[in-house]
Amino acid sequence: MSMKIKVCGMSQASNIEALVKLGPDFIGLIFYPKSKRFVGNQISGEIDTLIPSFIKRVGVFVNESFDELIEKVKLNNLDIVQLHGDESADYCARLKSLGVSCIKAFGISADFDFAAITPYENACDYLLFDTSSELRGGTGMKFDWKKLNEYQGTKSFFLSGGINPGDVESIKSLNHPRLFAVDVNSGFELEAGVKDIKKLESFILQLRG
Repeated sequence: MSMKIKVCGMSQASNIEALVKLGPDFIGLIFYPKSKRFVGNQISGEIDTLIPSFIKRVGVFVNESFDELIEKVKLNNLDIVQLHGDESADYCARLKSLGVSCIKAFGISADFDFAAITPYENACDYLLFDTSSELRGGTGMKFDWKKLNEYQGTKSFFLSGGINPGDVESIKSLNHPRLFAVDVNSGFELEAGVKDIKKLESFILQLRG
């Protein structure tokens, strides 16, 4: 199975239109007001029509109230929500019970204990491993990918955190049985929320090649 690709932190219609032509599997839209890539509470009608149904739209949230999150899922036609805060396993399970797919993000540091993930295994659809940070993602920093060997769980995960155009061979050499997708953001940006399409095109071709 080829590696799935998520491009996160998109905010401009023309940039999204160019990205769609590259056929990523997921496009991430950030609904966290403190993010430099905040897309607003509701995406524009133009952006809405530009994202085809075969590309999953992922809404990124941080400690959003449950009712507000459900409202934004409907308002923005989101396929998946990505939770980057301190959301509990119960929060994820509630989403699942309503038929909302969920990715739960974890910040990985040198002393991260993967046992913390166990309660989430049955409550969400995917995990996401990012570099531990107060910024809740988009740091441009990598964590030590050797740490992934400690993850022995059953849930597939997205690899995130500081991935850049030169990382293709390193990603291909990881060989973790649960590595499902890579999540790229700041390593491919011209400015916050605007991606370098040429760099993305080359990266996607190499990763899928």
